[in-house]
Amino acid sequence: MDETYVPRKILPPEESYFLLGPRGTGKSTWLMHRYPTAIRIDLLLGEEERRFSSYPERIRDLVDSMPSGAVLILDEVQRVPRLLPEIHALIEQKRGIQFIMTGSSTRKLRRSVSDLLGGRALLRQMGPFLASELGNTFSLDKALRTGMIPLIWESSNPEERLRNYLHLYLKEEVQAEGLVRQIGDFSRFLEIASFSYASVWTTTDIARESNVKRPTVDNYFQILEDLFLAFSIPVFTRRAKRRLIAHPKFYFFDVGVYRILRPQGILDNTQEIEGWALEGLVAQHLRSWVQMQTQSHSLSFWRTQTKLEVDFVIYGPRGFWAIEVKRSVNLGPDDVKGLAAFKEEYPEANCFILNPGKRQEIYRGFPVIPIQDFLLNLIPENPLPFTD
Repeated sequence: MDETYVPRKILPPEESYFLLGPRGTGKSTWLMHRYPTAIRIDLLLGEEERRFSSYPERIRDLVDSMPSGAVLILDEVQRVPRLLPEIHALIEQKRGIQFIMTGSSTRKLRRSVSDLLGGRALLRQMGPFLASELGNTFSLDKALRTGMIPLIWESSNPEERLRNYLHLYLKEEVQAEGLVRQIGDFSRFLEIASFSYASVWTTTDIARESNVKRPTVDNYFQILEDLFLAFSIPVFTRRAKRRLIAHPKFYFFDVGVYRILRPQGILDNTQEIEGWALEGLVAQHLRSWVQMQTQSHSLSFWRTQTKLEVDFVIYGPRGFWAIEVKRSVNLGPDDVKGLAAFKEEYPEANCFILNPGKRQEIYRGFPVIPIQDFLLNLIPENPLPFTD
């Protein structure tokens, strides 16, 4: 067994399921450790891809030879979407076989995934490392510099590995699949999008800056979501009394991707870039926590048209939390205006502040929690740490 292996906090079902997520997040590694005796079909291998693309029904011959209770893993199943109707039929026949299908893109899978989920194939997602998975090897400074993609985290040269990682996505996932006509336009869009990281996403502004049409920007953003490279969070509108903005906030799935895409020169505000990186790191952790819940929870933010804002709102059966992320350890009255307004409108909410401090404090009635402590104690099985 690999001594460097970091166990992931994934709770797999006993039924057949999808395990989706970006490349390099360790899906195959985790499956190898979790199911050491499983039969595996790696569809990234040209021979396997050609074999099942030509005759997807061959999966039935393989399943016929497997005993009840066996596990069959199909890696990167989006490479051969024609396999999914066959798998759907086999699940419906209740053969006693557990099918586990991994994927790093949903673009070719939408309809089949919907059919299979209806046929009781469940969904799990795997993203970057959580701080709680790394334990005492977690470093907040390192996470903010290089991100937490397992492939990058464990590299001796993370910056170069990040560049190669993005090149791999552009070449093998975007260009090779013919998702865009001009890869140069898409690359420029990625750089422009980095300026909207942890900010409100306005398609019109991005289109103008990228010098492409608005429908093209919408398509580019859909590609990012399909490849799990980015996500957005909506405005929290439940029982709203104040007038709110309508646009979502945008994040790359990992802060390291943001850092490698975001140009930085003498005219850029380093403190602002660091602040957005800190917020993004919290965002990807909270998103993972929400995705891993057995009951549905929402991750959103709150901003009024008068620019009162709360960075994150989590709402669901386990609790109602409003979270403000601050880069500075020295807080002022303006730092809690948004939380105070939110608490006034939603007195039921558990409101607190995260910052890089070393100890817990109370500022103007709001708990202030060190970010590193919060992330290290953010465990999917538990409610949010340090909150009542």
